[in-house]
Amino acid sequence: MPPSDFAHADVDDIVEKLTTDEAILLTAGVGSWHTHQIPRLGIPAIKVSDGPNGIRGNYYFMATPAKCLPCSTALGATWDPELIEEVGLKLIAGEAKLRAAPVVLAPTCNIQRNPLGGRSFESFSEDPHLSGMLAAAYVRGVQKGGIGAAIKHFVCNDKENDRRGYDSIVSERALREIYLMPFMLAQKYAKPWSFMTAYNRVNGTHVSENVHLLQDVLRKEWGFDGLIMSDWYGVYSIDLSLNAGLDLEMPGVNKWRTLDLVNRSIAARKTTVRTVKERARKVIELAKRVAQEAPEILDGDGIERTVESEEDKELMRKLAAESIVLLKNDNSLLPLRPESLKKVAIVGGNAKAVVLSGGGSASLKPSYFISPFDGIASALGPNVEVTYSEGASTYMEMPTLDFEIFTSAGERGWIGSWYSHEHDDSMIPLETPILTRLVDETRVFISTFKPEGITKRWTMKLEGQLKSRPYDCLFEFGLTVAGRAKLYVDGVLVIDNWTRQQRALTFFSSGSKEERGVVTVKANTTPSISVEYCNVRAPADGDEDEMVLYSNPGVRLGGAEVLDPDIKMADAVRLASEADVVIAVVGLNGEWETEAYDRTTLALPGRTDELITKVVSANPRTVVVTEAGSAITMPWVDIVPSIIHSWYLGNATGLAITDVIFGQKNPSGKLSMTFPKDLKDVPSHGHFHSELGKVYYGEDLCVGYKHYQHRGIAPLFNFGFGLSYTTFECSNLQVSSPVIQRASGDLNIIVDVTMENTGPRMGSEVIQIFVTMPTTSTLSHPSWCLRAFQKAKNLEPLEKRHVQLVLDKHAVSYWEQRLQKWVVEQGTYQVLVLMGGVGEGMRGAFTIPVALEWSGL
Repeated sequence: MPPSDFAHADVDDIVEKLTTDEAILLTAGVGSWHTHQIPRLGIPAIKVSDGPNGIRGNYYFMATPAKCLPCSTALGATWDPELIEEVGLKLIAGEAKLRAAPVVLAPTCNIQRNPLGGRSFESFSEDPHLSGMLAAAYVRGVQKGGIGAAIKHFVCNDKENDRRGYDSIVSERALREIYLMPFMLAQKYAKPWSFMTAYNRVNGTHVSENVHLLQDVLRKEWGFDGLIMSDWYGVYSIDLSLNAGLDLEMPGVNKWRTLDLVNRSIAARKTTVRTVKERARKVIELAKRVAQEAPEILDGDGIERTVESEEDKELMRKLAAESIVLLKNDNSLLPLRPESLKKVAIVGGNAKAVVLSGGGSASLKPSYFISPFDGIASALGPNVEVTYSEGASTYMEMPTLDFEIFTSAGERGWIGSWYSHEHDDSMIPLETPILTRLVDETRVFISTFKPEGITKRWTMKLEGQLKSRPYDCLFEFGLTVAGRAKLYVDGVLVIDNWTRQQRALTFFSSGSKEERGVVTVKANTTPSISVEYCNVRAPADGDEDEMVLYSNPGVRLGGAEVLDPDIKMADAVRLASEADVVIAVVGLNGEWETEAYDRTTLALPGRTDELITKVVSANPRTVVVTEAGSAITMPWVDIVPSIIHSWYLGNATGLAITDVIFGQKNPSGKLSMTFPKDLKDVPSHGHFHSELGKVYYGEDLCVGYKHYQHRGIAPLFNFGFGLSYTTFECSNLQVSSPVIQRASGDLNIIVDVTMENTGPRMGSEVIQIFVTMPTTSTLSHPSWCLRAFQKAKNLEPLEKRHVQLVLDKHAVSYWEQRLQKWVVEQGTYQVLVLMGGVGEGMRGAFTIPVALEWSGL
């Protein structure tokens, strides 16, 4: 029968018929991305796929080209749940169907506790209310499209270094009010099909083994009845995770839940067949739901596809533009008018680079990409002279050579050949390759791909030609490897990362440090490039283990012409001095911000800050566009007239930036996190790192903007801040008396305001409602907390609009640890209404006449 017939399955009957071994098989994955199928009972396998900012599909190696959306901090900067829900439905769900993946591993809604966190760009905000409401919108949209969401990483996965071992030591109140709150709101308003557990411990116990979080909170208190899965390799036990309620271990590679080990645990009475079947039941229920909601996927051919439509491209462009934040615009330098310009200088290491997203699980191969340089140059047209200089390099490793290496037949890429060895333990490859194919990427993350029948130890050779240049130059290559590799240029060994190497955090902590070598390239020549790779790690100082890499083998070749840094800097300054206006595009990329390790500084890389300072001195009419998924420092902020923060914008990067620069889009993005002046101002500074396995959440409730209020510290740019090309006024604030349902603890308070666009352009503005607790409260609280927001869209000049927002019980509650309940105190609450985080705002108040207690959602 077709797999979709499972939509009519009797789950109770199937669970009853499961053998113990079949139940065990269902509690762990198969390979990297699938659940187990049980053909005897008609249970289909379910495929999942990574997806915070797009659906990559099954493959890291030669992945299916896909839509890359803006990163989650950018989505947070839209402050627009309606738009995020539309994107979830039309883009994320649609892409999941094209990848034959009925469950997406998204959204990420951890709290940005510190901008140094390697995956900070994957989460929406530092604020739990904004994070939770956007996460709920994302989940609603995806699941309306018949695709399940696996919300992650539950909970306190707020840093990357030591992520599998560190213990988040956090008060119960902060855990509830800050870190669990986004997940709670998503469950209340969207009901995800699945929750994914975090790698780390919380208050002593790994989340995948944490009975309090998985059973007491998620299942019993919040009423979650879906599937709980682990993060990849985030299971550290057999019986503890089974008994705690972790339904599915992922992936099915090097897993704990094997038939042998689980049966031994049952025999030792560490767990029971009943418990195993309870876990298996949730996998079966998920399979039934997939069969009901996405039968076409289960009955399809499983082939991953790329499809682009003009409608999708326009939505991608709109989404990216909506997230851009205008931070500064002295003397209304922006928007630029192309008709008034004769010469524009574009400078910066990110102007022409392919900067799509942060790195790690969020990375994917884009179906198309528009760089800032290409977008701006196209918009300026043929009548404006456009000059370019990198000025200062911003890469961590040498740039990949995806568009610099070609085959002898002229195809972009190189030829990869895989060789078996004489036997599994031999290091000697056979002469005849087992597979030969075109490889169109030079970051070759092979991951779990390998030709059928190849030996455990194997060799891969990659061969191509470097693109010719009309001049002699020095060219520097960089070779990074998870395994071992050598680089030959015209048959000469240039880099040996084979004999010995230095360990590093590349390739999900399996890789080496980049080794570099320089060659002379003659004009109009195409040097032959050859990389020889083996999936056996080379010895290193302090680690002589020559381990075979099964799950994360890979090799990365990068390179660039060797140019004197001072000459590059001087060239950028000269071009700036000759131009009518300068557009500097600078920032980070997926190497600086990535899964597997944390950043070490908030500063921009290399000599970027020096470049901006010198360019502005040469031409005061300079616009700086920054690309970063989280906060960065800007020591030049006072001298630059116009600053745009564009996050990571995905495929449509250059188009969205261009729309804002030239006024096709009036910027309406607002910061989803605080930008500090200095690292020492960050709330968790001094206790962000793992100390003997402990991470102390010493800032407690004062996360993000709450800390800056509490300490009286002025940030560089505050949470919720964002300028516009027009102006707005807010008036007629009215706050209703609470309508209380005492039995349930529910209440409603209506906040009414009038918005007016008082400027010359159509624009959108975000109304932000902050609430402070009564001064008579028995506990200490943050000064102001975001409790409601709404984006008033597309107001025409002089248009007035009535806007109504609702405050509910979440807006006035705190967690009472002694009672293990939420409490609403009697007293007078203050309300602050801000627009775009700018100005003093308007203030009101309301009084709650009786105290309330509640639990659940």
